[in-house]
Amino acid sequence: MPLQTIAILSPGEMGHAIGRSLVNQGFETITYLKERSARTRELSKLGKIKEVKDFNTLVTKADLILSILVPSKALEVAEKVASAVKETGKPTIFVDCNAISPGTAEKIESIICNTGSKFIDASIVGSIPGRGTDPRLYVSGKETDLMQQLNGQGITVISVGDTVGRASGIKMCYAALTKGTSALHFALLIAAEAMGLSEELKRELMFSQPEIYTRMERQLPTIPMNAGRWAGEMEEIAKAFQRVGVTGNFHLGASEIFDLLNKTQFAKETPENFDQKRNLNETVSTLSQLLLSDPP
Repeated sequence: MPLQTIAILSPGEMGHAIGRSLVNQGFETITYLKERSARTRELSKLGKIKEVKDFNTLVTKADLILSILVPSKALEVAEKVASAVKETGKPTIFVDCNAISPGTAEKIESIICNTGSKFIDASIVGSIPGRGTDPRLYVSGKETDLMQQLNGQGITVISVGDTVGRASGIKMCYAALTKGTSALHFALLIAAEAMGLSEELKRELMFSQPEIYTRMERQLPTIPMNAGRWAGEMEEIAKAFQRVGVTGNFHLGASEIFDLLNKTQFAKETPENFDQKRNLNETVSTLSQLLLSDPP
């Protein structure tokens, strides 16, 4: 089946960039923006994504729906799409691209397939299209051949089999390393600050682990603006690990660190207004003070 119209739910940082890439390749791209933030609306415009009036219209027009949201909203959006399918009688193809556990992906598969629609498990690894190497879209399930039409359209599609949950599992393991490591770095730096050992630890890291510390200085101040989304992602990773007998405690702890970051004023920043003058020391000092004033 040739794909022509693709819906993006929602056109945020990643979603709008994927939508823009698809538009540039000749696809019609649509979305539904009720209750979305002003920033998401602006990003949708930048992506040249057309707004439709309701979910029923979106389901009726779209050949394929890409769900690209915070993990905590994945089930809710799947249920809204399923409700629209039941109301319109128009089955769809629903691709969940969110950072969710295989177990959550299976729940969404059930919600979607009970309407007579098709479901594809997917996960995105990498930066948004247009920033260097295209992101990889891992897909699994029985309908993944359809996704090859999007390969090379700003994303690289990689099939990992016909079992739902395999694509989500890749994301869980990958983010466990990348985002989980960021949480670990914050944890040890906050602890050192609380012990009055920040300068001593910095000197040791600069001596024995200079590449790691330089990466901390560059990356960690940007993390708070993503922390609200990443806390839920850590909880999904914990579920994924526990399901196969691996402790989820590492990433439940990481979720607590991201919850702490999300309480700071830095969490209100966006890529457009991020304070590039704020350094790692200032960020960690603020977090340490917050922890002392509001201990867990």
